[in-house]
Amino acid sequence: MEQEKIRSEFDINQIPAPEDISVVIDQLMVNPNLSPLNYFNDFTETGADSNMMVSDGIEESGIFELGDGSKLMSMTTHAMHHHIINDPQKAAEILVSRAARKMVCQGAKPVAITAMLYHINFSDPNGQFIASGVKQGLENAAKVYGLKVSDKKIRFDYFGEHGSQSPTVILSLVGVLNCSENAEVKTMNPGFKNKGNNIFLIGKVAEDIGTSDYLEFYHGISDSPLPAFNLKFEASLLSVVSQLIEKGLVESAGPVAKGGLFFSLLRAGWAKGLGFDITTDAETRTDCFLFGESMGRVIVGVNPDKEEEFVDFMFESKIPFFTLGHVTKGEIRIDDVSYGFIDKMSESL
Repeated sequence: MEQEKIRSEFDINQIPAPEDISVVIDQLMVNPNLSPLNYFNDFTETGADSNMMVSDGIEESGIFELGDGSKLMSMTTHAMHHHIINDPQKAAEILVSRAARKMVCQGAKPVAITAMLYHINFSDPNGQFIASGVKQGLENAAKVYGLKVSDKKIRFDYFGEHGSQSPTVILSLVGVLNCSENAEVKTMNPGFKNKGNNIFLIGKVAEDIGTSDYLEFYHGISDSPLPAFNLKFEASLLSVVSQLIEKGLVESAGPVAKGGLFFSLLRAGWAKGLGFDITTDAETRTDCFLFGESMGRVIVGVNPDKEEEFVDFMFESKIPFFTLGHVTKGEIRIDDVSYGFIDKMSESL
């Protein structure tokens, strides 16, 4: 009922489209959830180099050696709060999907999850609705992705007159990489590799800004529907991304995550100081296209020499994909408008 109420009250047409995208970018750049200078989050995501892994045993970007180095595992942790209360089942499915999408983009196969549900008020009748919804969502996602659920725990609280905390789900996902004898270990990361590489968006473009940092931080609206999401489509998308990596058709791969497409592209360029020149979808609001956080989207970088093979494979896969543009030496251009250079963006914060 609560989710239906929020959906009926929220109307994207009541959110004014910004006249100047640069103003949005400037304001969102100081959001600590998105800033490249957030000391706790390594948003550069330099990724793992399989050659260095074997020789130096480095552990980065969530990929780790086990024992003598003949086995590699991947691990990622994600959390969600506040928005769980509106549609706990969908929220849990989204959370698992976010973790799985990131892991598959690393070249790993998700295997098992463990989840903790905190701050459920046992004196609130809605608490049981939240707990059962999260449980069902975890089970649904685990079945679709073929995951084992290693542990599920819930903490009930009694808040009384001291007030309540937002229910929070913390999820850890473990995966493995193919390290069989004579098989090349194919790791991947979201970082752009070379100027001139083509950039594609794989997945569905939605006119959606629900629960995005853009909606909450820029417009000041915290109550909105969960973003566009389809669990079965997510599984199909990840299967295609996994095959693209295995076939060597992409040089970089990363999920569209916090901050939407624009900030995901920034994170892909920060490590090497590379920029991007992209064209938005004419049929979608520009702010939704750039800053919306709808699910089921992955950004890939493709070497021009592999473009034809990549396009042929994608057409056969039946998964939607969109030509965004190309990697630049450092300039950021959107719809033929320059927004400066990536190194100046990070240095100015």
